[in-house]
Amino acid sequence: MTDTDQTTLRTELRIARSALKGLRDDLVTDAFAFRPMPPRSIGGPIVRRLPERLRESARWLPHARLAAFACFLMLVGYLHESDGGGAALATALLTGIPLVTVLFRPIGGWWLSFGAAFLSGAAAGEFSQWPWSATGFVSHLVVMAVVAKRTRPRVAAEMWLLTVLLGAVFAFTTPERASDSFAMALASFFVLLVVVLAKGWRETQAKVDEQVAVTEVERSRRTVLEERTTIARELHDVVAHHMSVIAIQAEAAPYRVDDPPAELTRSFAIIRENAVAALTELRRVLGVVRADDPDAFADSAPEAPQPTLANLDSLLANVRDTGADVDKVVTGAVRTLPQGVELSAYRIVQEGLSNALRHAPGAATRVEIGYVLGGLGLRVVNGPATGEVRPSHGAGHGVLGMRERVSMLGGEMTAEPTAEGGYEVTVFIPVAADPKPEPANRKPEPPEPQPGPKQEPQRKPWPLVKSTGEPA
Repeated sequence: MTDTDQTTLRTELRIARSALKGLRDDLVTDAFAFRPMPPRSIGGPIVRRLPERLRESARWLPHARLAAFACFLMLVGYLHESDGGGAALATALLTGIPLVTVLFRPIGGWWLSFGAAFLSGAAAGEFSQWPWSATGFVSHLVVMAVVAKRTRPRVAAEMWLLTVLLGAVFAFTTPERASDSFAMALASFFVLLVVVLAKGWRETQAKVDEQVAVTEVERSRRTVLEERTTIARELHDVVAHHMSVIAIQAEAAPYRVDDPPAELTRSFAIIRENAVAALTELRRVLGVVRADDPDAFADSAPEAPQPTLANLDSLLANVRDTGADVDKVVTGAVRTLPQGVELSAYRIVQEGLSNALRHAPGAATRVEIGYVLGGLGLRVVNGPATGEVRPSHGAGHGVLGMRERVSMLGGEMTAEPTAEGGYEVTVFIPVAADPKPEPANRKPEPPEPQPGPKQEPQRKPWPLVKSTGEPA
């Protein structure tokens, strides 16, 4: 024998040993271990349509169905026997017991069904089919289908091979009897094939649904990050403007008076240095949260001021130019709000109008702005679509972006369909009331003396200096 033949033989032996080990692990080791069939899920397509009080009981419907089928086969097997005595009762039990056992011990139930073929065949007459009886044939098919559904495809292949081997042995050892081995081999092959394919399709569909859910979560997360990047850039423009004003005023303040004290000049210089440092940090942070694409914001001119509610009329005019019917209603005393609130309110209205144009073409849209005590109220509502709704190619997370802006400002938002078939977005953004300025001629009240053995001497504040240099 050559070295090549020896290598081939060793490979075949190794494959055979691996197959026998897999067969032993699947069908022999812990064959009668307790593995009960789990109940049906409440979220299934059938159970979830039932009333609430029947859902818990409906979860055990597969178990009850299999047990009822076992009782039916036992009754048929008992009545099918001509003598109706002990042999008929034994045949009936050998038919039904494996079906009930497979609910709790699937591999053990299959072995009982496999062994029942010997006993039922031995009890059959000379001209009866061998080795399965009529009811035993059906019982064995059902047992293999249930086991294949609960285990992996390799177990189904092993059960089929052993079943074919059993039928072949009896077909060749007892040629005088009518054998149903070929019928069992053919029927079990198609039954197991259908079960394995259906199980694989369900598992694949579950994995696809899981991946779709994960993709949707990742898409939502990416949309949130993109929206936060946009918000960070817009807020950078707002805060940078105010910090620049502070730096300029701090630098110019010492020159507005004659002979300012050195401490005052130093304080203004420190204020300016801190403002410039804050601007530098803002630009550094903005560089971190920007998109990787340097041209991501190329379409929006960085030199242009950020929009506010005062620019809402031009936005509505652009929307009306598309043929949409848009109406604006303003209630309450119009007042200037913080620039961050104005910017977010403008973006929320802009996104609400975009959603109305995209998802409800031809519908009338109403924009309501309410200046109320303690905040700003926004409402964008549209009617049902009157035109053709084209499929959107965007991410479809405009409402999520609006929620990010409202959450950033500590507000509340609702977005839901209306009873008329339209859609409504309602937002409330809290705004702190401006402190009332004190009268100029009001004199500050002296602080009340604190009781105690010692009192700190009151320090005089810096004297106010007029433009002439004389103390006020």
